[in-house]
Amino acid sequence: MSDTSRETKLNVAFVRLADTLTADFDVVDLLHTLVQECVDVLDTQAGGLMLSDAAGKLQLVASTSERADFVEIMQLNAGAGPCVDCFTTGKAVVVADVDASEAWPEFRTAALQQGFHSVYSTPMKLRGEIIGTMNLFRTSRGELNRADAEVAQALADVATIGILQERIIRESSIVTEQLQRALDSRILIEQAKGVLSQTANLDMHDAFTALRAYARSNQLTLRSVAERVIDRSLQINAGRLTGNSQRA
Repeated sequence: MSDTSRETKLNVAFVRLADTLTADFDVVDLLHTLVQECVDVLDTQAGGLMLSDAAGKLQLVASTSERADFVEIMQLNAGAGPCVDCFTTGKAVVVADVDASEAWPEFRTAALQQGFHSVYSTPMKLRGEIIGTMNLFRTSRGELNRADAEVAQALADVATIGILQERIIRESSIVTEQLQRALDSRILIEQAKGVLSQTANLDMHDAFTALRAYARSNQLTLRSVAERVIDRSLQINAGRLTGNSQRA
């Protein structure tokens, strides 16, 4: 990739991320935008993002594929992995060769099963407060180069500032509620993906793509679209969602 092409892609990535930071922005959409832009721009093939819930435990909120979903959930269930260590220490964790790592056997097995051979985990933090981690997976061995690692951290910082900006003007409980709502939204979105998968014969990735496309084209939140898919107030025609598009 030429320097000009890379610079253009990076500018677009930051603009897209900034575009999600409206007054009533959708946290889930923000985080999906973050990981997707990182995968599109950097030398990575998949990504996942975890947030801390009200009890201080990590929960998966966004990912770019079902393969990344599987790996993230496996290490959460095991309570061990590079992403967990990144959250605990507040420092980036680099695994250049998953197969050679002996620290997290459950994570290693899951990652290799899904074709991932290296991972870069970066914390989402601001002034020492850690709210989650972003995890980028690669199908090749080797460390993420320094320039890409710096871009990943910069994009994560923008998203973190966006999430925590409410703390400047409201009580901290509002931010906690916002994060919890994002985690709750994740559950609804997974349920809606399941409905679409069953009723429209879509795989889980295409089901999410359909949800997000409808939400964006009709200026709705992912959560509201998921709720309407679950209660069947949105219909599916030829794999596309149709229904009343009034904002919810």
